[in-house]
Amino acid sequence: MIYLDYSATTPVNDEVLESFIETTRNFIGNPNSHHYLGVNGKKLIDAATEQIASILKVKPSEVIYTSGASESNNTAIKGICAHFRNRGRHIITSRLEHSSVIAPISYLQNNGFEVDFVDIDEKGQVDLDSLKSLLRDDTILVSIASVNSEVGVSQNINEIAKVVHSNPKTFYHCDITQSLGKEEVDLTNVDLASFSAQKFYGIKGVGGLIKKEKVAIDPLIHGGKSTTVFRSGTPAIGLIVSTAKALRLATEHQKENIEYVNKLSKLLKSELEKIKEVKINSNEYSIPHIVNISVDKIKPETLLHALEEKDIFISTQTACSTSTSSPSLSVLAITKDEERALHSVRMSLSHLTTESDIMTFIKELKEIIKKLGELYESN
Repeated sequence: MIYLDYSATTPVNDEVLESFIETTRNFIGNPNSHHYLGVNGKKLIDAATEQIASILKVKPSEVIYTSGASESNNTAIKGICAHFRNRGRHIITSRLEHSSVIAPISYLQNNGFEVDFVDIDEKGQVDLDSLKSLLRDDTILVSIASVNSEVGVSQNINEIAKVVHSNPKTFYHCDITQSLGKEEVDLTNVDLASFSAQKFYGIKGVGGLIKKEKVAIDPLIHGGKSTTVFRSGTPAIGLIVSTAKALRLATEHQKENIEYVNKLSKLLKSELEKIKEVKINSNEYSIPHIVNISVDKIKPETLLHALEEKDIFISTQTACSTSTSSPSLSVLAITKDEERALHSVRMSLSHLTTESDIMTFIKELKEIIKKLGELYESN
């Protein structure tokens, strides 16, 4: 099997899985209980939280555990807008955001909020002048991700934050799901940040929201304290401890992993450039882990399933996209080319990917393009 869909989800690290199993087996008490089984569980969670906070350079009190990035995004966006709706009802975002950002913002728009989309340039970079011009006295939230999940374009989130905070009434939410473990992430000037453990070799079903102490939000889920008052539910000790382990392992080896993936990405792009039917949509601002291409005249789903028959796995748009037949909004926003947006697919790499994987993928891709091209011509 050749897996080239790491940006959708990563396989769980064996050490992380062992940590989850051991913790779940040995710490059976509810961490909110006052008997020693609960107290011991809470101590373990507190230690895990200290570790996560140390890695992200935030305070332990600023870490909120969720079921994943989608819940974190919804909690941040709806939480800010619910709490500050009397201050203003204006939101700014971009057309490069994940569906778990766009959907809650669309929900709020349908319930009385105004939404503006910041301009982006031909390389997918947020136009800071456009952002500044969109800020109003009643703007309460700007939500722009650190890395786009389809094309992989990385933003300068600290420069964005400076513009956002030129209006003292506005908060900056950043989805760092595609950044964490892949590039350096500085949250100094970010008010809220979402992430998911499954993107850095952790277990599915757990993530986090960093909410700075100065920021107030209304909870999305009510009914008890949990680890904070901002998200109710019995704390999942095994998931929390394993997330801390996954994040530590991912960041410990981040530098060498980035260097390795960068070499693989250059190899992949150089081989793709030799195929005349292929256009590369990712650019110099994209992280090396994500390579997005468009293949002339071939539907993404057709290409995906043809590769699947060869035991090679890629992605069309993002795994959370609500439609596979519509054009990729991210590719469209950057290329301004609907045909490219309609025919785009994504390969995402990892330190687990090999050069052999890349060359086998290229070989099979060429054969599939030739075969499907011949079928297209005959029809």
